[in-house]
Amino acid sequence: MGSADDRRFEVLRAIVADFVTTKEPIGSKALVERHNLGVSSATVRNDMAVLEAEGYIAQPHTSSGRVPTEKGYREFVDRIHDVKPLSSPERRAILSFLDSGVDLDDVLRRAVRLLAQLTRQVAVVQYPTLSASTVRRLEVVALTPARLLMVVITDSGRVDQRIVELGDTIDDHEVGQLRDLLGQALEGKRLPAASVAVADLAGRLNSAGPLGHAVGRSATVLLESLVEHTEERLLMGGTANLTRNTADFGNSLRTVLEALEEQVVVLRLLAAQQEAGKVTVRIGHETEAEEMAGTSVVTTTYGSSGTVYGGMGVVGPTRMDYPGTMANVAAVATYIGEVLGHRTG
Repeated sequence: MGSADDRRFEVLRAIVADFVTTKEPIGSKALVERHNLGVSSATVRNDMAVLEAEGYIAQPHTSSGRVPTEKGYREFVDRIHDVKPLSSPERRAILSFLDSGVDLDDVLRRAVRLLAQLTRQVAVVQYPTLSASTVRRLEVVALTPARLLMVVITDSGRVDQRIVELGDTIDDHEVGQLRDLLGQALEGKRLPAASVAVADLAGRLNSAGPLGHAVGRSATVLLESLVEHTEERLLMGGTANLTRNTADFGNSLRTVLEALEEQVVVLRLLAAQQEAGKVTVRIGHETEAEEMAGTSVVTTTYGSSGTVYGGMGVVGPTRMDYPGTMANVAAVATYIGEVLGHRTG
């Protein structure tokens, strides 16, 4: 890239930075005053004319300054080579806050709240995708001789408790046998494979006396824990942050809020984010969702030991602080993974 192109990108970068901060169209005079561009205002005006002709900036009103377009934001984001690291105090504060969560639900709720506060956008975190989770342990507790508590614990920290009404009574020895049979079928398997294994076990033992009957009843209940519950898969926070920037959305804020409430579009965007450690930015029409017009979505994954548990990120207007948002999304994702990995390792 030649020096003229490099200089024009510096002009674009300055326009993006100023527009994100001020919300006002940016003129050449303001750019020269605020930024050390090293060229005359006439050169800046010429560069802005070229940027406008190439579709990187636009003039919203006659006699006004310029604002970045989706193409301009994309060029800006593509030139962000490294996500800036947070300071040591920031990292310690995030890790301490997340590590104070009492269980998986609490950790994820804290993550959503923290990310919404850090970015001042809408934060979304996907519950660990069950198909990617492994059964770490199964606990079987006899509440009464005819009533059991089944506790399924996955490697992502998810804990699912189910009550099994046996109909018939079983003794402590049979409870131990039931625990061993179900544990051998489930533990160490990915959830899809575990659901098949427990169904096969029930099929083999269903008519084999009281223990077979107990296995059948238990399997029916456990299968509810081992299949995906899509309605539980997304936590969201900070929706009110969008209303601080209603002008950014024109007349589309209502449709954006409705899309967030329905969750389908956001889940699709998070599901598409599968590369561990990568932060992806979709700007405006890149979301491929008409109802998300005027928004940008910054996403990544979280997990532990190379296993992706789920996606997370933020939704906000295209006029956002991309470097800061990307850094915060990356940091919170890293520390969710550390906290959950430490607890399940």
